Amino acid sequence: MPSLTVLPHPELCPEGALIVDVPQGVSICRVLLDNHIEIEHACELSCACTTCHVIVRQGYASLDEASDAEEDMLDKAWGLSSSSRLSCQARIGTQDLTVEIPKYTINHAKEDH
Repeated sequence: MPSLTVLPHPELCPEGALIVDVPQGVSICRVLLDNHIEIEHACELSCACTTCHVIVRQGYASLDEASDAEEDMLDKAWGLSSSSRLSCQARIGTQDLTVEIPKYTINHAKEDH
């Protein structure tokens, strides 16, 4: 079973976090939320915003390709890179993943979820 490593983020996980035994087919965002890493997700995981944007530092090739809708949304993300994904759309594959949560989002008002 693959694992998900989250690089340190100043607010969400200052020490970084290792999440083991991650089931395949589950979105990165769902895994983060289920493990108390409160990544923003203003559209409730529906691919309608960019607040759950992550940069996949390891294991990118094991993810399914991004849909056209996800690619369109990613164009609006802060700090976009060639390995950026919306964590609500990127589903865990067969390889271990390492992700970085960008320091900023384009969300103007942060809500507690």
